[in-house]
Amino acid sequence: MRYHVLACDYDETLATEGRVDDDTLDALERLARSGRRLVMVTGRQVDSLTRDFPRLDLFDLVVAENGAVLHNPEEQESSTLAEAPPETLVERLRELDVEPLSVGSAIVATTEPHAETVLDAIRELGLEMQVIFNKGAVMVLPSGINKATGLTAALAELEMSAHSTIGVGDAENDHAFLAACECAVAVANALPAVKERCDLVTEGEHGAGVVELIDRILENDLADVDVTRHHLLLGTDDAGEVRFSPYGMRVMVAGPSHSGKSTVTAALLERIAKAGYQFCLVDPEGDYTEGVEGAAVLGDVQRAPTQEEILQVLGDPGQSVVVNLLGIPLDDRPGFFQDFLPRLLALPAGSGHPHWLVVDEAHHLMPDGFKLRSVELLREVGGLLLVTVHPEAVSEAVVQTLNTVVTVGDEPGGVLGAFAAATGNDAPGRDLPDLPTGELLFWRLGEEPVKVRLAPPEEERQRHRRKYAAGELGEDASFYFRGPEGALNLRAGNLITFCRIADGVDEDTWNHHLRQGDYSRWLADCVKDEDLSAEVAEVEQDPGDSVDEARKRVRELIEARYTAPAEPSGITS
Repeated sequence: MRYHVLACDYDETLATEGRVDDDTLDALERLARSGRRLVMVTGRQVDSLTRDFPRLDLFDLVVAENGAVLHNPEEQESSTLAEAPPETLVERLRELDVEPLSVGSAIVATTEPHAETVLDAIRELGLEMQVIFNKGAVMVLPSGINKATGLTAALAELEMSAHSTIGVGDAENDHAFLAACECAVAVANALPAVKERCDLVTEGEHGAGVVELIDRILENDLADVDVTRHHLLLGTDDAGEVRFSPYGMRVMVAGPSHSGKSTVTAALLERIAKAGYQFCLVDPEGDYTEGVEGAAVLGDVQRAPTQEEILQVLGDPGQSVVVNLLGIPLDDRPGFFQDFLPRLLALPAGSGHPHWLVVDEAHHLMPDGFKLRSVELLREVGGLLLVTVHPEAVSEAVVQTLNTVVTVGDEPGGVLGAFAAATGNDAPGRDLPDLPTGELLFWRLGEEPVKVRLAPPEEERQRHRRKYAAGELGEDASFYFRGPEGALNLRAGNLITFCRIADGVDEDTWNHHLRQGDYSRWLADCVKDEDLSAEVAEVEQDPGDSVDEARKRVRELIEARYTAPAEPSGITS
């Protein structure tokens, strides 16, 4: 289920001339019984609303006074989200014979004939107030308060996300809260300017339009409404931008080592995070120790995360999570993931978030034999992103839940062919050449593959730099100087330690690993830096005239990428 909250304006949306008919009440009751939450978002004061509408009990919360008051109908309690109106303003408007004049907890309201008088009074008194219009009404509120800020407070109280919310309204003061909702709906009697900015316009007016909307929600969760304004950028092709929906995309990013999977994944995560979607990233190898923008990292090499703390943090839809599994023995990580997954996926089934589940090294955590119950639950999450260098090793049952594949690097046809076979589809019937750096193939089932030039992440991955320079990779991802006879066991858990040991190790040990290509392989597979790996591979192939020269070149290549003036600690410290 994508939508878990319906946020409704009252006057001329739910109500006609202040009254809500029985059909509309019945529809609201049906929606509440479906497990969805109801929030009213109105410019009215609570007392006025209670007099005209005795069924506030249908709503979990009411945002009143155009965002300035949050009212709980069950507890009959209200909290003010803004300062009270200045007495000087109220007195001045009364002196100017502004009638009608209504004063609430934070709002001062009158009608349009007095709009200029109100504006003049605000200027005269030097107040920081805003004037909002609503089909003939004039509302004065503290600056920054509107229906969107009130809805945000209501959703926080309910631990729900605006990305799981449908909003419906009709007038000028509804613009802000409708734009904040994942899907914005206008009833047929709405102002033209409101209709133009909404994702859906009902055929019915007033309450009949809301009934129509509720029927469609209950029928198919608005699956036929593609909210294109929320689509996220992937890159460009010859026709222009290539975007994807943030909901319903279940994708695998696959390709060989050194191919750019980490760059694609970083770009996708950045777009998901910047758009405000909550994600849970399961990180079995500690590649995201420094986190992702907007995400908390739970667990480290010394301590495994607990299921309870992960669920607790994810209860806040504004907080994404990286689940670091380095504190769990390597062979036990798939078991932890499979045991935890049903509890994790119960969250989006009940609340709509987290919006994305991201699984790094999916071949390790979701191999053949992956629990079938968990496979079916994967369909409950809004977005699914699996990242793997071995797509053939991912459970076929898991692959069958996917609808999209992104492949990078050499022989993309092999990845697409394996994906097609696992999902029971025909493989693309044309030659697929190797992909250069920065390009990918994007294939949605039922469509032709699209060659895309990736829009790279906007921000440099400083977390990557810090983690691999001075962080702790863990025993399974560390480099071990063992020498030609295997007599040594010198562990480098980060790049600083690697350079220090490399400087002091004997020439036979250094050359042994150099000749085998161990340094470039470690940089690609464990440090996840394909560009640096390629540069070091050139040294391995042509080391120069002396061991000291080769060591110096490798050190300089590392320092050039992982030591920056802005960083207090570097390789040479």
